Amino acid sequence: MAADKIIEEGLEFTPKFDSNGLITAIAQDSTTNQVLMVAYMNQEALDMTIQTGFATYYSRSRKELWKKGVQSGHVQKVQQILVDCDQDCLILKVTVDQGQCHVGYNSCFYRAVNENHPENLVFIAQKTYDPNEAYKK
Repeated sequence: MAADKIIEEGLEFTPKFDSNGLITAIAQDSTTNQVLMVAYMNQEALDMTIQTGFATYYSRSRKELWKKGVQSGHVQKVQQILVDCDQDCLILKVTVDQGQCHVGYNSCFYRAVNENHPENLVFIAQKTYDPNEAYKK
């Protein structure tokens, strides 16, 4: 089997990390299928996620690992990791206790492009928690 076919149709997990050693990871609520957030993982974050069952990501700005929920208490318990066809993107199907966005929304996708004024955004969700309280911990 050719290399591409092995990656695309084989059963060996060989994630493709980009030139910075990162892979895109999308967190999705396993119950509602709502997309919660998009982050990145390096090999160590992926390994920790698999080993612990809790989502761990790599912060590009801080250049360090971060387990989702350490500060806020809003952890992501991983139910399943889906891999796309060429293994360069992951979906983490997760269960969550409440809001996942650091500004207080359930999802980081709480705004949409305004249909009538595409240069503007509109809110499509309400805050589910007070981030000032959550990040005092």
